[in-house]
Parts: sequence; C-alpha cells; structure tokens
Amino acid sequence: METYSILREFADSWMLIALFAFFIGVVVFAFRPGSSKVYDDVADIPFRHEDKPAAPRGGDAKEA
Repeated sequence: METYSILREFADSWMLIALFAFFIGVVVFAFRPGSSKVYDDVADIPFRHEDKPAAPRGGDAKEA
C-alpha cells in the first residue's frame, strides 16, 4: 500500500472518530453545570468601567 492510501484510510476512520469525540468533549465542557457564572462574568467585561477608564495595572489612575 502506498502512503496516501494508508493515510486516507486512517483519516476516514479513526481520525473521524477522534475529532468527533473531541467536539463532544468541547460541547460538554462549555455546557457543564456551574459554568454559566464564569461566562456571565466574562460577557460583562466591556461594561465594567462605563463611567471612567480602567486603572492601569501598576496602580490607581491619576485623576486630572
């Protein structure tokens, strides 16, 4: 058998199963119980500092 045929057989069978299992794992991880709090917190990041810019990481922002 030539290399292409071997790789094609592998991709058509075992790799398809492996990628499908990975996809199911990602979906289960994203919708696991208790993860909605984390996602809600991340979704609110753009709205945390509506009245003033965020302070730099080194300390508080100086007010002018």
